[in-house]
Amino acid sequence: MLNRIRSLFAGDDDGAEPGEDALQAAAAALMVEAARTDDTITQAERDRIISVAQRHFHLNEEEAQDLLSAAVFDTEDVSPYHHYVSIIMNRCPPGRRVWIIEMLWEVAYADGVLNDLEASLLRRIGGLLHVSDIERGEARKRVLERLGLPDDAGLPV
Repeated sequence: MLNRIRSLFAGDDDGAEPGEDALQAAAAALMVEAARTDDTITQAERDRIISVAQRHFHLNEEEAQDLLSAAVFDTEDVSPYHHYVSIIMNRCPPGRRVWIIEMLWEVAYADGVLNDLEASLLRRIGGLLHVSDIERGEARKRVLERLGLPDDAGLPV
């Protein structure tokens, strides 16, 4: 699986139209970008990305770790999230894009705190994915409830 994921990040997809694997790679890259907003990815954020990937993509732990490793490697020197947003826009119907935002909220709240940079990134990506402020706010509330955090956790959005 790791080689398949690395080929997606490298663009070596044999000209095939991006499918579910490309969508998973794009979502993982955006989660890594959300985790890296403070220039480091904590163990709690890594664990959350793996958990979210397992739950949303029905991956086993090894596959989720491979996905995370490839995403970390691919996003190391650049912030290429526009490329990944483009993949999501092409492969994910409008009504399903909010789940990407939900995954990003989970990563942003992995440490129980939302910082300014994380909030800004979620706003930008939400706008690029054409997820309304209302949908983004509702996704945030669902995540806070799922994580057992108070409604006023972190910054107001």
